[in-house]
Amino acid sequence: MNKENDRKKAIITGATGVLNGATMANLLKVIPAEQLGVSARNIEKAKHYADRGISVRYGSYDEPNALRRSFENGEQILLVSSNDIGGDVLAQHKRAIQAAVEAGAKRILYTSAQGCAADTHYPPMKIHQATEEYLANSGVKWTSLRNGFYGDMNALLGSWRETGIIEMPEDGPIPWVDRTDAGEAIAKIMVSEIDYEGFVNLAPAKAVTLEDFARYASDLTGKRVKRIVLDDETWVKKQIAKGLPEHVARFTLTMFQASRTGKLDNGSSLLTEILGREPKSAAELLADSIANG
Repeated sequence: MNKENDRKKAIITGATGVLNGATMANLLKVIPAEQLGVSARNIEKAKHYADRGISVRYGSYDEPNALRRSFENGEQILLVSSNDIGGDVLAQHKRAIQAAVEAGAKRILYTSAQGCAADTHYPPMKIHQATEEYLANSGVKWTSLRNGFYGDMNALLGSWRETGIIEMPEDGPIPWVDRTDAGEAIAKIMVSEIDYEGFVNLAPAKAVTLEDFARYASDLTGKRVKRIVLDDETWVKKQIAKGLPEHVARFTLTMFQASRTGKLDNGSSLLTEILGREPKSAAELLADSIANG
C-alpha cells in the first residue's frame, strides 16, 4: 500500500452523491482512473467506479481506522460534509480530518457552505464554521469550499404549483447553486496551479429571494405566482397541521431566519471565473425543477 506507484492524486468521499459525483466526473477528464481513489460507506454503490479502474476503499466517518486506511497514499483528500441527521456531525468531521492527517495527506478539501458562522440561526452553518476552525489548525494545507445553497426546490417553495402561492416565512437573499456546477468548480480547483488555500467562495454572484422565485415561476408558467409572507409561528403551526414534526418545522425555520440577517448573501465572481462560464442561475434551476416534476 505504501509504494510510491500506489500514490493517488486524489481520494474522494461522497463520490456516490450528486456534488462529489460531479467532481469525480470532471477529475476523470484530466486524471487517469488509476490515479484516483474513492472512500465510500457503501462499496456496492461505488462499484461503477471500481469498474473503471478506480481504487474503491471502505471508509466511514464513524470508523477512524477504516477511514484512515481508505485515505492511505492520497495526496489530496476531498471530504464531503456529513448529512447524518442522527449523528454527531462535528465529531464525524473532526475524525475525517484527523484520519486524512494521519494518512499523510498533503492537502485536505472540505465541502462547506456559504454563510457559515458561529452566531447564525441555522445550525448546519455553525457546524461548518467549527469544522473550518478544526481544519485550519490541522497542520495540513487546506481548502474550505463554501458552496452556495442547493437542494429540493419543492421543499423551498412549497405547493405553489397547486396554489399559485409561495407561502413561507420572511426570508432574505440566498445564493442558490447547481451542484454539478459546484462539482465542476471543485475539480478545477483540485487540479489548478493556483493555490486555493483557505476559504473559497463557490456561491454565484447573485443571491435571490422568494419574491424573485415568485417572479421566475410566473414567467416560466405564464400564470401569476404570489409571494405571501407568514409570521414564523403561523408558518410552524401550518406545517405541523400538514403532518410535519414540530422539530423539523422549527429547524427549517432557522434557515429563513438566517437569511434575513443578510449573512448568506456573500456571492462573488469567483465561481464564474473558475468555470470559465456563467453558472446556472436560480431561474434556470427552477426551470429544471419544473421540468423534472
